[in-house]
Amino acid sequence: MSLEYLSASALAELVAGREVSSEELVALFVERIERLEPEVNAYITVAPEAALAEARSRDAELAAGQRRGPLHGVPLALKDLFDTKGMRTTAGSRILRERVPDRDATTVAKLRAAGAVIIGKTNLNEFAAGGTTENLTFGDTLNPWDRSRIPGGSSGGSGTAVAAGLCAAATGTDTGGSIRIPSALCGVVGLKPTFGRISCHGIFPLSMEQDHPGPMTRTVRDAALLLEVMSGWDRADPRTVRRPVQRYTQRLSKDVRGLRIGVDEGYINEGVTPEVRGAFDRAVDVLLDLGARLVEVEVPDVSEAREASLVIWRTEGALQHEEWLETRPEDYNPGVRERFEKGLEISGIDYARAQKTRRSVTRAFEMIFDEVDVLATPTCGIPAPRAGQDVVDAAGEDLNVLTALARFTRVFNLTGLPAITVPCGFSDDGLPIGLQFVGAALDETTILRAAYAYESATTWSRRKPPVD
Repeated sequence: MSLEYLSASALAELVAGREVSSEELVALFVERIERLEPEVNAYITVAPEAALAEARSRDAELAAGQRRGPLHGVPLALKDLFDTKGMRTTAGSRILRERVPDRDATTVAKLRAAGAVIIGKTNLNEFAAGGTTENLTFGDTLNPWDRSRIPGGSSGGSGTAVAAGLCAAATGTDTGGSIRIPSALCGVVGLKPTFGRISCHGIFPLSMEQDHPGPMTRTVRDAALLLEVMSGWDRADPRTVRRPVQRYTQRLSKDVRGLRIGVDEGYINEGVTPEVRGAFDRAVDVLLDLGARLVEVEVPDVSEAREASLVIWRTEGALQHEEWLETRPEDYNPGVRERFEKGLEISGIDYARAQKTRRSVTRAFEMIFDEVDVLATPTCGIPAPRAGQDVVDAAGEDLNVLTALARFTRVFNLTGLPAITVPCGFSDDGLPIGLQFVGAALDETTILRAAYAYESATTWSRRKPPVD
């Protein structure tokens, strides 16, 4: 039985049934990491001894009749922003290169309580400030579908690790698309929940009002399962919402008859290559064949929303890094330092204006969800660009790579709305293409339903990258 590409849900069932041990799973993934890591550089830290010890403990618990939860014995990876007790958490930076927390982040504690085994910490852009997972301190992560291409970022290490079978699932964070972009470019599922659905306590911040932790997985069911485990109010994070955690896995359905899918033709035509547009149109046709209804909508001005989002994260990032920018400027990647320094120059009036834009754009989307159940867009307007590429041709329009990648993602960090990406095709060069569903605030159930129905009706999620 080939285990490395099975879903986390399937592996959990095998462990629960004593058909495979957690120790065997950890050993399998450790062997793959040792063999494939030189090709893709998905991890900053791998902890085989600690993971094997944790796995043996999970196996002993199961033998004694104790199953912690739905992830018992399943090996997961964490983006290296999530604090892990006794395991270094670097934020992909030279400044925190040797930092070892004395406690787990809230989400990590929840994953362990559900039985997960932490196998290592994945690579990212320094301090999560980027969309490529190019990293001067720990090396660049490469896309497992084509190692001349970027995996997206900043959670590119997690996207690559899941896609290449180097863990069963992983966590990411999303401030402008940093879960959804690498998930789309690596051909996996990525879920950015509603802002405040998952605690940020113990996760190194980029933007306190736009950071969204979430799961990166092989299947929609796995995304629903990890969302159940990771969600919930946290007294240590005042941004978390006091709403009951839904049983998302029990609400998955292949039935989308009558589901109202909103599409803005003008919005999805700009900055989109013909391959991506074609894959998107075919994906919508699949949903219509399943009984969904197409509703034409008009989204608000995304250029205004994009600028507001940038002003907010740069200002909040500058606040976080103010002392180090003054005392340790040489320890930053120059490009990252420049982004944070720009935040120091933003006036209070500009920040207030960005927050005003945020409120108006959020209200405009709330009105859209009075008419539709989900909004559908491409996840990224382009397939994965080549490493080092600064400008891409998107249907005859030259765009900055980061602008092209985040065109359909960043606005939903500004508004805090939930969004999920699922694979929906491949380019002529064999690169994955993603389909994004966006929902009303706190309505992860509906976007999971749409994504699950689409995934069940297609085979894109079953493809594997050429790394073995």
